[in-house]
Amino acid sequence: MSSAIGFGALNLDKIYRVDKIPGKDEEGFVRDLQLSPGGSAANTIVGLARLGIKSAYIGKVGNDLEGQILLEDLKREGVETKAVIKANGRSGTAIIFVDDRGNRAILVDPGVNDTIRYEEIDLELAKKFKLLHLTSFICKNGLDSLNSQKRLVNEFEAVSFDPGMPYAERGLKELLPILKKTTIFLPNRTEIEKIFGMDYKSSAEKCLELGIQIVVVKLGSEGCWIKTSNKELVAKPFAVKVVDTTGAGDAFNAGFLYGFLKGMSIEDCGKIGNYVASLCIQELGARKGLPSKVPEKF
Repeated sequence: MSSAIGFGALNLDKIYRVDKIPGKDEEGFVRDLQLSPGGSAANTIVGLARLGIKSAYIGKVGNDLEGQILLEDLKREGVETKAVIKANGRSGTAIIFVDDRGNRAILVDPGVNDTIRYEEIDLELAKKFKLLHLTSFICKNGLDSLNSQKRLVNEFEAVSFDPGMPYAERGLKELLPILKKTTIFLPNRTEIEKIFGMDYKSSAEKCLELGIQIVVVKLGSEGCWIKTSNKELVAKPFAVKVVDTTGAGDAFNAGFLYGFLKGMSIEDCGKIGNYVASLCIQELGARKGLPSKVPEKF
């Protein structure tokens, strides 16, 4: 059976709809506020669970209301939560500002997210899943969680990795232990160019040299560019009205990984990724638009 377990931050997103995202010394006003469970890997795992993939999560929450909301939401989505660690402290939160064009700015309070020690992880449960999906931690409160990811990748034959800017900014040397074990690399253009210090196509060649099998560079409104040892292609996006881009990359990951776990071609994986992302950005928040099924043909 197709299955995936995520390992990343758990954040309660506090989404503010604003007239504009203020710059330095500027002011704006709030139109609306919405609370939404989030965290990049968690969004992707929820997306996979909705599509019928057996799913679980490795993370940490505090003993507060935010942690309770995060756990209950995962359970409601059908995600196994036995590997989510409960700790004293503050759960992670993300304050997200979204303007009328769907642009966003984010401030993250990691709370206990950064403090996951390898010894705390339920390895017996984790190794029951086919794919390990990793995303970044802020690392404001230490490197425990990042170091645990570096160790856990050695237990899996299939690893997908979306670095996010927090990890991209840490540089190639810091990420090598994960990259060398990665099967599917899922950065956006800015992230991969930041990590390797060259254009995204040249960076993808370096990824293949490290042993990564599939490099998927997310290009936003241009869709995605996919590179393997014998293929290179662009999957064009779906034209839709953008309401909120929060979680678009996570939604894409869910669609792409769904196709991968179902044994589909990389062309179809890219199309499904773009499709799921297009539904996500038509709704407010990272999860509201995630579908329960995808078309058989596009």
